[in-house]
Amino acid sequence: MQKNLLILSLALFSQVAIAQTTVIRNQEIAQMISEVSSDSLEHHVRSLASFNSRHTLSTNEENGMPAAQQYVLSKFNHFAKQSGGRMTTQIEKFTIPADKRRILEASPGANVIATLKGTDSADDRIFIISAHMDSRNKDIMDAKGSAPGANDDGSGTAAVIELARVMASHEFSATILFVAFTGEEQGLKGATYMANKAKSEEWNIAAVLNNDIVGNSSSSETLIKDNLKMRVFSETIPAAETDQEVNIRRYTNADNDSKSRQLARYVKELGERYVDQFEVKLIYRADRFLRGGDQTSFAKNAFTAVRMSEMNENFLQQHENVRVEDGIQYGDLPEFMDFEYLRKVSAVNLASLASLANSPDQPQEVKIDVRGLSNKSTLLWKAPAIGKVKGYYVLMRETSSAMWERKFWTTEATLTLPYSKDNYFFAVQAVSDSGAESLAVFPTPLSR
Repeated sequence: MQKNLLILSLALFSQVAIAQTTVIRNQEIAQMISEVSSDSLEHHVRSLASFNSRHTLSTNEENGMPAAQQYVLSKFNHFAKQSGGRMTTQIEKFTIPADKRRILEASPGANVIATLKGTDSADDRIFIISAHMDSRNKDIMDAKGSAPGANDDGSGTAAVIELARVMASHEFSATILFVAFTGEEQGLKGATYMANKAKSEEWNIAAVLNNDIVGNSSSSETLIKDNLKMRVFSETIPAAETDQEVNIRRYTNADNDSKSRQLARYVKELGERYVDQFEVKLIYRADRFLRGGDQTSFAKNAFTAVRMSEMNENFLQQHENVRVEDGIQYGDLPEFMDFEYLRKVSAVNLASLASLANSPDQPQEVKIDVRGLSNKSTLLWKAPAIGKVKGYYVLMRETSSAMWERKFWTTEATLTLPYSKDNYFFAVQAVSDSGAESLAVFPTPLSR
C-alpha cells in the first residue's frame, strides 16, 4: 500500500513539474506596470465625460471637442516635462472633406499627439498606441446634444493618456506615438488622415495598438460580469494583400499568420506575462459586426494594426442618448465603468508597447527550406536591419493551435529542427541583450 502511494505521489509530482512554466519579467516593464493607476484612469474618463459633447463637429470652445482636445494636450505637455526633452506634443489640424453622409461639408478636424522620440538615431521605427476621443449619441449628426462618451471612447483615450504619463520618463530605442484621434464616429477620419500621411511620407510604422471601448466588464442582455478577459481583434487576410502575397499565403497555408495576427499573439503573450489574473482572447476578426475602428485605416495602408477591446459590451451605454426609460438608465456614463478592469487593459498595452519599442527589428528574409522531402525542418534568415541582436527564437506550433507552443533558442541565422515542416508552423523572432523580443516573422518557402 505504501509503495502504491509512493508511486502515485511521484506520478502527481511529475505531472505538476511538467505543467510548471517559468515567467521571466523585465523589471523596468514590471515597474512601469505597477505605476498604472485606476484612480488616474478614472480621473481622465470623468474629465473627458464632463464636456457636454466631444462630437467631431462640435465647435464649442468651452464645453465641446476643442476644449476636450486642449485637455488631452495639457496632460501630454505636463508629462513631457519628465522626458528630458524627448517628448513633444501637438494638435495636428486637418480638413475633413465632405462625404455627403456624415460630413455634409468640409469641416475642421484634429488629432492630439505626443511623440516620445526613440534614443537610437538609427532606429526609425514608430509604434503607435491610439484611441478616438470623439463621442456620439443616438443621432450620429447631433453635434450639440449631451454625449459623455465615457467608455466609447473615453476609456481608450484615458489609457493613451495614462501610458504617456508612465512611459515619458523612460527610454526606448524606437519612437512611440500616443494619439487621440477625432472623427472616428464620422468614418475613421482622423486615423485615415494619419495613416494616409504615414504611407505617403514612408513612415516606418511597425505596429499600431488601437484601443476602442476598453473600460466596461459587464454585458447587456446576458448579464455577464467578468473583469478577467479582454479581446484583441486582428485581420485574417490582410486588407492590403498583394497578388504575390496571396500566392505565398495559399502555398504555405498561412491564413492564420498575417502580420496583425502575429501582433495579436505578441500582445497575448506579453500581456499575460505581466498582468496577473488576466486573459487576452484572440478574436479572428478584423472587428465586430456592424462596427469598425481606427486600426482599419492603418491596415488598409499595409501597416500592422490590431484593435484592443473589452470582452463583454453593454449596448445600453453605447450610441445612446442619456435618459431613463422604463426604469433603465441609458447613456455612456462613467458610473457604468470598471476602472480596475481598465487598469488591466492599459497594463497589457504597456507591456506590449514597451517590449516592442526596445526590441530589435524583425529578422529579414525568413525562409523555410522546402526543396526536398524530409522529416526535419530547416529555417534560415538574415539579421534585422535595426537593433543589436543577442540571438533568435524559432517558434513552433501545431497547425491547429492558436498560439506558439515551443521556442528554440539559437545565436546562429539558421536552425534545423527534428520536426516535419508538413506537420507544424514555424516563425522566427529576434531578441535583444535585455531579452526584448521582436514580432515573429512567418517564413516564406525556399524552393527549387
